[in-house]
Amino acid sequence: MKRLVVLGGGESGVGAAILGKNKGFDVFVSDKGAITEKYKKVLLQSEIEFEENQHTEEKILNADLVMKSPGIPDKVTLVKKLKEVGVKVISEIEFASYFTDAQIVGITGSNGKTTTTLLTHHILDKSGMNVGIAGNIGDSFAKQIAVENYDSYVLELSSFQLDGIDQFRCHVGMITNITPDHLDRYEYDLNKYIASKFRITKNQTEEDFLIYDLDDENISNWLNENTVQSKLVPFSLEKELNYGAFLKEDNIIIRLNDDEYIMNTAYLKIKGKHNTKNAMASMLASKLLQVRNNTVTESMSSFEGVEHRLERVVKVDGVTYVNDSKATNVNAAFYALECMDKPTVWIVGGVDKGNDYTDLLPLVREKVKGIVCLGLDNQKIIETFQNVVDVVVETAGADEAVKVAQKIAQKEGTVLLSPACASFDLFESYEDRGRKFKEAVRNL
Repeated sequence: MKRLVVLGGGESGVGAAILGKNKGFDVFVSDKGAITEKYKKVLLQSEIEFEENQHTEEKILNADLVMKSPGIPDKVTLVKKLKEVGVKVISEIEFASYFTDAQIVGITGSNGKTTTTLLTHHILDKSGMNVGIAGNIGDSFAKQIAVENYDSYVLELSSFQLDGIDQFRCHVGMITNITPDHLDRYEYDLNKYIASKFRITKNQTEEDFLIYDLDDENISNWLNENTVQSKLVPFSLEKELNYGAFLKEDNIIIRLNDDEYIMNTAYLKIKGKHNTKNAMASMLASKLLQVRNNTVTESMSSFEGVEHRLERVVKVDGVTYVNDSKATNVNAAFYALECMDKPTVWIVGGVDKGNDYTDLLPLVREKVKGIVCLGLDNQKIIETFQNVVDVVVETAGADEAVKVAQKIAQKEGTVLLSPACASFDLFESYEDRGRKFKEAVRNL
């Protein structure tokens, strides 16, 4: 019996453990921190051996295969030791792919992944396909392979998950955009991060497709210098294309071989240039998978968007409060600020991932009337913007941030939570941050 060691007792780790047990592996789960009660209960019910708050090396280094959770960097000493003794270390996405023949749509990018994944799944589901959704959304890919029987999957894939693939292949790959993010994980080298994203093409063949943003300089430069086996399917807001998707006046036009499909942007419930691009990418994936035009249009007009992504919370005393907690990098915050059409109080801050805020300066000058910092270390934000806006205030929690923003906000203005940073200094996750923001707003 082969021994599978799972490092990390979260969603991906426990999913891989369940799948491993189902497939006859001797499974051991090890987490350096505490395993939540939810996952501990699953491991106990499944009779899977585990440890928490430690890594016992003699129980790990004897593995035949190690599944590493995406949050654990390759530079960790234990991972280095495993590789030194010749143990293969892979991601949950890779492990799960060994046990399915399902058709996979894989979606990565610095921003827009979740919206595009949910939208693509929404269209394919409406078309009648037997399709699951996983990756960074909902139940893990591995768990779904263990307990479900989908013919196709739409997967949201982070660079961390792609770093751990070897044989994993998606029929339709997608890169929504690439902007500096997680640079602390990639030795502050943007090229390493870009290469990580392009691992989505690693095992694609000429029968597969890569959908990508032609307007994105990082993507275009990489493609100019490297080759991929898959068929390139671009989308653009700036250029008219003979093959791919583009915007002409208020119409999204999809051209694939002899097929042309036109949809007016009025059908889109999700607004903003970035969401037009997300829609283009989803529409291309759907058309490549032979979804009917009517189904695509109907799906677009019924898709409501994503929680914590430019989510309108409520209007209080004439001021609109918007929750964009999912904006964990500068580019996501750029999109959010670009969408603001009223004087805005911007709530920003958290764990800086090597951010450069200078690209935001023109938008902040034009749209932002006050900044409320929400993080433990706000120095870089203050230094960048203190001479650009009249008011910069530091706060240490969602309640305080919302109350301060309310005082600064102008009548008929907007308060925007779009942090441009990770959440882990003050919150459990970006979801926790968004929920606490919404709760604070509703308590005004």
